[in-house]
Formats: sequence, structure tokens, C-alpha cells
Amino acid sequence: MPADMALRPATVGDLPALAEVHLAARRAAGPAFPPGVHADDEVRAWVAGWDLTTYDVWLATRGDAVAGYARSTPTWLDDLYVHPDHQGAGVGTALFETVTTLRPQGFCLWVFESNEPARTFYRRRGCLELERTDGSANEEHAPDIRVAWPGPEPLVFLRGLIDDADLVLGDVLARRTALTRAVQAVKPSHERDPRREAEIVRRIAAVVPELGEERVARIVDVIIAQSLDASR
Repeated sequence: MPADMALRPATVGDLPALAEVHLAARRAAGPAFPPGVHADDEVRAWVAGWDLTTYDVWLATRGDAVAGYARSTPTWLDDLYVHPDHQGAGVGTALFETVTTLRPQGFCLWVFESNEPARTFYRRRGCLELERTDGSANEEHAPDIRVAWPGPEPLVFLRGLIDDADLVLGDVLARRTALTRAVQAVKPSHERDPRREAEIVRRIAAVVPELGEERVARIVDVIIAQSLDASR
């Protein structure tokens, strides 16, 4: 950490300065960040409303200037921004290492796919890139990537994420099975519809491009066949 840098937890009085760091860093990122969807004053009001009992917010100062900040929950790193005047001086590294100290069991974060500088930063610090999305769930509607810092026991951390995903998968399978059973009562025919199933495969494969349509088709076939069998 640079000799002129200090780290400390943020207070309510720091929030206006953190909003300016946020705005300046996003502006300076250029095409790495998609255009913001909120006016600057909306961002300032959002930051001013942070509940510091819910988030851990740490800031880095250099002299009298707020150089950057990190905001995290027990399982997510929500923000890590460095003011453009202080980038390349170790501020981001110091903030990231602070979060790893607070969250030694690991955490996740979202990074825009277009933000190659941030992706490189996190890869160099032992982070893993997990699933990609089409961006439909974020405000900017820009493709993003879930990144994980797996901590000192990556197998334990990643298996925990798998356990969480399996619970979601169980919910989806229960819903799909129930809907398959319900639709049998209103379908004009109990024959499977290859055209509709092919469209289902295309839609799912667009969400999971790493699997490709052929693998997705095999998965969908099993889900439909087993859901039909359970509905009889």
C-alpha cells in the first residue's frame, strides 16, 4: 500500500465524496462501461441513502482526497471504484485485499463483459469467471459475468455455490413438472411437439451458450420425458 494511503470504514459524512468517486470512475472508463441510466443527481441520492449497517463500506484516502471505495455484503462485492486521478497507485488492490480480509470464505461480484480492465484486475487476484448473462437482469441491459473470489478453500466455496444452484434447479424442475402435468389436460393431443421443443432448445441455448444446442437438446428431452412420465 502506498505510504500516503489510508484505509478506514466510511461514515455517513463520507457518502457525498463516494458518489463523486463513483461518477468519475464510470465516466473515465469510457466504452468499458455501458452508458449509465441515471442522472448524476440520482446517483448522488442513491449513494446518500446507503444503510451503513447493511453494507461494509471502506474508503481509501490519499492526503485529503478520497481515492476510492469498496462496498460489500457478507457474500457479494457490490462496488469497487477508484477515482481516475488515483488509478494505478495500488488503491484498488488495497481495497480488494480489505474485502478479502473481511470475507475470507469467498465472495462473488458482477463485472460487465465489456470491462476488460476490471476483468484483468480480478483475474490477477485469483478470481474466477463464472456464468455470463445477456444483461437482461441489469439496469444497463449489458452482458455481464459473475466473478468469484473463492478464498483459501476454493473447493468448499465452489461446492457451496453448486448447492445454491441445485436448490434453484430443484425449484425449476418442480415448476416444469407441475406445468407439464397441467398442460396435458388442455392439449388437443398428448403427442410431443418437436417444433415447440426445438424452439425451447433454441431459447435455452441462447441463455447457456457454453452448452450449445446439441447438449441443451439432450437435457430438454430428458426433462420433458421425465415430466411427462411423472404426470401420468
